[in-house]
Amino acid sequence: MKYLKVFVLALVMVSCAPIRVNYDFDRTTDFTKYKTYNYYADMKTGLSELDTKRFLDALDEKMQARGFSLAEKPDFFIDIKSSAFQAARRNTVGVGLGGGGRNVGGGVSIGIPVGQSNVNRKITIDFVDENGKGLFWQAVSESSFNPNASPENRTARLNAILDKVLANYPPKQ
Repeated sequence: MKYLKVFVLALVMVSCAPIRVNYDFDRTTDFTKYKTYNYYADMKTGLSELDTKRFLDALDEKMQARGFSLAEKPDFFIDIKSSAFQAARRNTVGVGLGGGGRNVGGGVSIGIPVGQSNVNRKITIDFVDENGKGLFWQAVSESSFNPNASPENRTARLNAILDKVLANYPPKQ
């Protein structure tokens, strides 16, 4: 019961913040020929070591559920990069004074930021065919990120990101 409560709480928190994903791919690619994958050995994800492990474990699970398998000599490699940035504050309270009259006017306005700025994370996932095609598919996700989140919430958030990223792979041509 305890785990169910944590899962529901994580699901609610994940569903509140939108995950935006942009895709790009090479239209001449035959996606049916790709069955095996692996990661670049020198990949620097930009995520913490534990988040990298969580992300790769979740990605492996989702790729294998789609019929792909991890291989020593893969059909394509996966490269992951991420960066965190602070989003601009959007919530402000405006206080204004104004005056008017015959040929005379003026005004003062002050914007006071309300709340805390959000930290967003951008994750780029590249699928690269090193045997000729090069980069053939790319997804860039952007979503809010809580650096103080619990491990369960981090895992749930990374899973939600991967679900959204892989929803359009392979692309419909």
